[in-house]
Amino acid sequence: MTRKTTRKVNIGGVTVGGGESVKIQSMCTVKTSDTEAAIRQISSLEKAGCEIIRVSVLDEVDALSIKKIKDKINIPLVADIHFSDRLAVAAIESGCDKVRINPGNIGGEKEIKYVADCIKTHGIPVRVGANTGSIEKEFLEKYGINENALVESALSNVRILEKYGVEDIVISVKASDVPLTVKAYRALSERTGYPLHIGVTEAGTEEMAVVKSSAALGALLIDGIGDTLRVSVTDDPVKEISAAKRILRAVGLDKNFVDVVSCPTCGRCRWDSMGLAKKVSAYVEKFSKPLKIAVMGCVVNGPGEAKHCDLGIAGAEDYCVIFADGKIKRRVPSKIAEEEFFKEIDGILND
Repeated sequence: MTRKTTRKVNIGGVTVGGGESVKIQSMCTVKTSDTEAAIRQISSLEKAGCEIIRVSVLDEVDALSIKKIKDKINIPLVADIHFSDRLAVAAIESGCDKVRINPGNIGGEKEIKYVADCIKTHGIPVRVGANTGSIEKEFLEKYGINENALVESALSNVRILEKYGVEDIVISVKASDVPLTVKAYRALSERTGYPLHIGVTEAGTEEMAVVKSSAALGALLIDGIGDTLRVSVTDDPVKEISAAKRILRAVGLDKNFVDVVSCPTCGRCRWDSMGLAKKVSAYVEKFSKPLKIAVMGCVVNGPGEAKHCDLGIAGAEDYCVIFADGKIKRRVPSKIAEEEFFKEIDGILND
């Protein structure tokens, strides 16, 4: 996979673009002015692996709360602004590491210039975020709701920022429709060298949100498109981080983890391989080591199908075989197979 090299942008000490790793983002679900709740939530997101956090700025109290929150967290904070250039400036002056504006509702060129001047003064980047709910009338009338409207909306406002000397820009063009999201980002990537924040907006509750985000973001990342990402989930935002990590692992952009390979089983499976696969997956989740461990249903196909794995197990009715690199290491009775396999796992994890 060849990733597109985009311009580097520094967000509070975290670099996006320029071939850097894809950064995982999320957003607080609590009111920003409730600083204690915001700090608690951001701390849990940091622990889960969030690298950039965004907060809503709905009023002046939210904007002024940014400084207090930043003093208690360790990752860059992005202020999310809609409808008000004044609040964007207040958030910047309060110390946010990046400001996100929606060009379709921030106002005209005068308002964007006001924000641009403040951005330059404070030396922070800006994300221009266009989505299907905020496309300007002129682009809707010309294109309708499609990838061209999204891209033109974003780029027209990027040009205004450039006109007033802003160069540290990140762009997003999100839709809730997966094919439209993919088409929009592909079209945008061909027309700009700025880093792209990718995501599916309004993706839904956990199961469907993860499916939609995996389909869209997976396709884009395999194309080499995307410098930061968010998996939008209507749930605890910590779940967004877990999903984002899995997407990056699935497309090969994160290799520093234990990959558990398991078959779906069939009628040849005469032992609880499903149960063991779940236990192994849960056990190795916390380890950052590039390994592959297999839990296979039967001894007929298991060792051969998982010969690329560092360690594996496959079962029959009254015994299991433990194997490594496709070669059987030993045969153990079914009743102690789980215990013995975990001993082997600990051995390679601590090697």
